[in-house]
This record gives sequence, C-alpha cells and structure tokens, in this order.
Amino acid sequence: MNNFIIIFFFLFLGLLLQNVKRFPTHIYKTINKIVIYICLPAITLYHIPKIKWSNELLFPIGAGWISFFLAFVFFHFLGRRLGWSNKLIGCLVLTAGLSNSSFLGYPIVEALFGKKGLETAVLVDQPGTFVVVSTLGVFVAAFYSKGSPDFKSIAKKIILFPPFITFVVSCLLNVLDYDLDLNIQSLLLKLGSLVTPLALFSVGLQLTFDRKSKHWKFLRLGLFFRLIVTPLIIFILYVFIFNQHSEAIKITIIEIAMAPMITGAILASTYGLKPKLSSMMIGFGIPISFVTLAIWYFVVGFI
Repeated sequence: MNNFIIIFFFLFLGLLLQNVKRFPTHIYKTINKIVIYICLPAITLYHIPKIKWSNELLFPIGAGWISFFLAFVFFHFLGRRLGWSNKLIGCLVLTAGLSNSSFLGYPIVEALFGKKGLETAVLVDQPGTFVVVSTLGVFVAAFYSKGSPDFKSIAKKIILFPPFITFVVSCLLNVLDYDLDLNIQSLLLKLGSLVTPLALFSVGLQLTFDRKSKHWKFLRLGLFFRLIVTPLIIFILYVFIFNQHSEAIKITIIEIAMAPMITGAILASTYGLKPKLSSMMIGFGIPISFVTLAIWYFVVGFI
C-alpha cells in the first residue's frame, strides 16, 4: 500500500510544483541523470549477483526482450509507413516496449502472489526489462534522436552507459559467486529506493493536460499496445505455443501487463524523444493499468 501512496504522492507533487513560479521546473533534467547514473546502477549491483541461473528462468527473462522487440517492429514499420518523425517512433518504442516491472511490478506481484512471487518478478525485471533498457533502450534512444545510424557513436554510448557497466560487473560477480559486503548492499538498497520517488517527481514536472495536444491519439495507441497487445502475445506464446502453465508464467504475464517503464520514459525525455508524450504515457498509463491488470489477473487464473 505504501508503494502506491508514494507513486501518486510524488507524481502529484511534481504536477503542483509546475505552477510555482520560483520553482526551477527544468530541474527534472538533473533528476533524470541522478536516476540513470546513480540509482539504477545501485539496483543492478544489488540484485544480479544473487540470481541462480537455470533453463526455467528463460521464460521470465525472455518476456521483456520479446516485448521490446515487438514494440520496435510494430512502431518502426508503422511509423515509417505513416510518415511519423523519428522522435515519435523512438518515444513509443521506449515507452510501449518496456513494462514497469519493478516500481509497480514488485508491490503488485507481492500483493497478488505473496513474497515467493517476487523471485519471478526480479527475473522479469533485472536480467529482462532492466537490461533491455540499459542496452537496446540506449541504442533506440540514440538512434532515433540522431536520425541517422552512427553505430560507432551509439555503441560507445551503450558501453559507457553506467547501468550497462554495472550490469557487466554484476554478471561477473554472479559468475564468480561473489556478493558485496553487507554494508555496501545496504547502501545500494537505499540508493535504489530513491528511483521511484525521484522518477515520478520528474514525470510530474513534465506532465501536462492539454486537450488540444496532438499526442492524444499516440497516447491511446501506445497504451493499447503496452497494456493489451503485448501481454496478449506473451500469453498466447507461453501458454498455447510453449505449453507453460506454472505460477512463474502467471507472474510473468502480470509483470508484462504493467504500465510503461518509468526509466524508459526518462530515457526518452533525456534524449529529446517527445518528452511530453513520454510523461503522458506514465501519468495516464499507471492509473489505467490498475483496471487492465485486474482483467489480466482474472485471465491468468485460468492457466
């Protein structure tokens, strides 16, 4: 319950401070950098070394990668066909292709499936959606912001992207079966816990409600793809094609049905990919997802 209070409190705080003239609303750019360069790497360093690998983990881990690939194919080719700008395509790929598998996912999964369900939730999130946003997400952001494929420059940005560096380090720690000192782990947890309030505060500072905005139709399409189409495809693929019916599969589908990933929206905003639309995807996606998640929870009950 506390997680949901935090989500809406900081979102509305950002909205309120937009109207305070003396408040530096452009501070969201600094907040975004703190989230991406400090808080997110802390989460990775804490969780990845603890994962125990097996073939059964491929389904939860693969869901985030499949989701992003689907979004890239769908919005790239649809956007090219309809003459959309690169920035619009990039924004929709980053926001509709990534689910909020941690900040919303963890508390919701724990509420629906108990603490045991968090083991699967972490798999969907850490080696799944989080690694996607740290690698392919950066590639998409850099690619569509530039408008031309400068692969050397993009590769450099991915390699030097702090969350990616910490992911590589974390994987090495995992392979070596080595975990960090408990005091360091405690510090990492505290830094990681700042992601949700800071990210949502940043979104609130950028979120606008303009009825005449040209973004509404793209918002509807993006949320429909994120909340309905993507989990439906994962459901059909895992349950009917791969014949999987475990509790982990239920949790995976619920995780993929979450609202857009806050980090993806921040990445889009940082690279200038329709920051208003990316904020709208979060601001409207979170409350709407509570309705669609209830439907998906009913559906996975039949697995």
